[in-house]
Amino acid sequence: MTKAELIKEIAAKTGVEKNAVQETVEAMMRLIKEAVINGDNVYLRGFGSFIVKKRAKKTGRNISKNVLVIIPAHNIPAFKPAKTFLDKVKNLKKK
Repeated sequence: MTKAELIKEIAAKTGVEKNAVQETVEAMMRLIKEAVINGDNVYLRGFGSFIVKKRAKKTGRNISKNVLVIIPAHNIPAFKPAKTFLDKVKNLKKK
């Protein structure tokens, strides 16, 4: 599902205009991104958490030049689904 499809579905189910739904969805995404960029986690009960994960320093290899490369420690954004959400996805019946 794309963002446009999501907005269309929300507008249809709530009766709110698409423009208002789009502004709300955009604002939510912007706030989540800002929080994670600032190092804060965002918790949505029953859905999941947008968290900052810390990656340790490690050694990699540039295979085209066959040279060792040091990859510094860094942070990455991650999503951790809520247990109830995860359980429902795990138990999906394949079509």
